[in-house]
Amino acid sequence: MTQAIDKEQMIIDEFKKLSPEKQQEVLNFIQFLQFKEIQKQEILEDKEGEKQISFLEAAKEFIGCVDGGPGDLATNKKYLEGFGR
Repeated sequence: MTQAIDKEQMIIDEFKKLSPEKQQEVLNFIQFLQFKEIQKQEILEDKEGEKQISFLEAAKEFIGCVDGGPGDLATNKKYLEGFGR
């Protein structure tokens, strides 16, 4: 507990040394950190309510979308000669 109080007092002491403009920047940064934390909590709460689905379910609209193409994608063998050596 004393360690937290020491850190808090140290922050207050350093804050008091800053110009009013820099103090405002510190306050803005604190508000930004608080905003990020709230956003993270909201995202986690949203995910808790979501139904878990499998990869197959998520990708089913794309399954088979490349059917009918050539069996061997390297159909232009001459073009690939010497490549990768």
